[in-house]
Amino acid sequence: MNDVPTLNPAIVLVRPQLGENIGKAARAMLNFGLTDLRLVAPRDGWPNPDAGPAASGADEVLANARVYATVQEAVADCRHIYATTVRKRDLWKPVVTPEAAAVAMRARGFQQAVLFGAERSGLETEEVAIAQDILTVPVNPAFTSLNLAQAVLLVAYEWHKAADTTPAVVTDYEPPADHATLEGLIVQVDAALDDAGYYHVPSRVAAAKRTLRNLLTKPGYNGGEIRTLRGMVHAIVAGRRGNRPRD
Repeated sequence: MNDVPTLNPAIVLVRPQLGENIGKAARAMLNFGLTDLRLVAPRDGWPNPDAGPAASGADEVLANARVYATVQEAVADCRHIYATTVRKRDLWKPVVTPEAAAVAMRARGFQQAVLFGAERSGLETEEVAIAQDILTVPVNPAFTSLNLAQAVLLVAYEWHKAADTTPAVVTDYEPPADHATLEGLIVQVDAALDDAGYYHVPSRVAAAKRTLRNLLTKPGYNGGEIRTLRGMVHAIVAGRRGNRPRD
């Protein structure tokens, strides 16, 4: 175990609507030392002139914000992903509080991300399926509404607070693969199942694909394990087609 600095998590805003809300989220981030802002398909494009005044000086966060077309692209380099939501989902994933997530993130020495959904609708179920954990703020169950900046503020605050309570970063093991590598496995298995006729009930295809993604996302496979799994899938597919892999 080595005392290695932990990478700050990326804050990923998925389909944010108002530039003002992006600016307020950037302000909340910088209040607690977070600067990696990633935007997925912002409704009004980027840069947005309404973001600067709302950021109240958090200009460095806005200036360095990166824009992506999809969530998969935005988190391609991340090895652990949290999806923020308060809605019940048809997904079996661990549910953690911002405090628990912050402590866990501090104990890892690799790139991570926290996903926040659009102001009106939140994250889609398919986007939550990308994450390893669901992050939920324990608010009043009779009134669960949080605006985007409030949600970012709570997560950033707990991250900052956890700096004084977290043990040294564990570095003597192979970390989980980044999302781009995991996505390659998911796409390969999905294609193999499709070719084998697994998705034979049209009404169940979307749910089956979500379940597949959830099953392969949960374990936190490292790069070597994913290469092994991909080799196994390739061998099975090649064998079914009569093209057995050579030694």
